[in-house]
Amino acid sequence: MKKKMIWLAALLMATSTYAQTDVTTGIMRGKDYGVTYVLPKTEIEITIEATKHTYMPGEFCKYADRYLRLSNVSPDPEIYWTIDKIQTGVAGVPDKDNVYFVKLKDKTVAPLMELTEDGIVRSINMPLSDRRKAAPEAPKTTKESIDPRKFLTEEILMASSRAKMAELVAKEIYGIRESKNALLRGEADNMPKDGAQLKIMLNNLNLQEQAMTEMFSGTVKDEPKTFIIRLSPKEMSNEVAFRFSKRLGVVANDDLAGEPYYISITDLKTPTIPEDDGKKKVDGVAYNVPGRARVTLTGNNKKLYDGELPITQFGSIEYLASVLFNKNSTIKVLFDTATGGLIKVENN
Repeated sequence: MKKKMIWLAALLMATSTYAQTDVTTGIMRGKDYGVTYVLPKTEIEITIEATKHTYMPGEFCKYADRYLRLSNVSPDPEIYWTIDKIQTGVAGVPDKDNVYFVKLKDKTVAPLMELTEDGIVRSINMPLSDRRKAAPEAPKTTKESIDPRKFLTEEILMASSRAKMAELVAKEIYGIRESKNALLRGEADNMPKDGAQLKIMLNNLNLQEQAMTEMFSGTVKDEPKTFIIRLSPKEMSNEVAFRFSKRLGVVANDDLAGEPYYISITDLKTPTIPEDDGKKKVDGVAYNVPGRARVTLTGNNKKLYDGELPITQFGSIEYLASVLFNKNSTIKVLFDTATGGLIKVENN
């Protein structure tokens, strides 16, 4: 996520006294000068990497077994999906019930705070994030379709029937294979002068063989796609996380065309959360102490994930004392934007 930096050090006063940084709940307006930040709540994120396969039969598919011994070649077009990989983790979203305002008072040195674009606190008094733009990803190269007819001879194109044409194309394929074998054995009439030339010749022969073979076997176009499923965590047992159809890919949970994948979540009750007596007040910079949950994901008669994940909603909120962030403070704090928990606290 993009990050924005908010400097809160505009009210420096030439005096040895200073006031304490004031933190309150809610969004402050009016004449108050400061910054509003929000703590995140956790969502379980399931990332599904799938591929859509589009099969188109070749024009000689009926003769695939007779001439090339290719069995089970379908004469009908087909679209089908496969799952390549499933990952389970957590993601943070702004918790509208936990919004805080850091107010600057006169003679106060307030901390440098870094927020995400959603307003979630990222760090306090940490160096600027590395803002160098990542190198743009190279565009994925798609496999170019090859027109096999540009490799066909006059005899093949003038064949009297489709069956005869298929027979002649098959003979051409076997001829290409013999040429490749002769090159590899060093028995060809016109052997290449060096390895580079040999590689070029073999690549051209492979290209011709592939194009002609696909006239029998057909072609399959692969389109990768990523689906992201977000779930609000609560204790649950074998509830449908998502459904997957071999014909349609990821479908809605109520779409019975897809096979169900189930999720179970168990609150491990760690850490132990004291009962809220209603007397706890805001006293410093708020942060989350996430709880832990056992999460299992099953589907297709397999256990796809079984592990522990940090869950903010199963934890509590604590506070870093305001005095840590006053004049001459060197306290540096890094937060986990997915849970709002502390990652690192340094005093340099």
